[in-house]
Amino acid sequence: MRPPFRLVPDTLSHDTIACLESLLESARSGKIIGIAFCAMYKRREFIVNAAGEAHRNPAFARGMVTYLQDELGRK
Repeated sequence: MRPPFRLVPDTLSHDTIACLESLLESARSGKIIGIAFCAMYKRREFIVNAAGEAHRNPAFARGMVTYLQDELGRK
């Protein structure tokens, strides 16, 4: 019988850091003009927000987020 849940390690997520550094580099070079995001904190708390062009153009941002939802659903 499998346990109903599993504990998530309370360590640094190196892939998260690498992803954010890559996004920051792209934003600084002008390649990224907006972002819509959600971020998971410890204890499964999370935030959602948008900045830049994604904040100014919520219809486009919602389309991007829908695509993200589809991608995550395929995993």
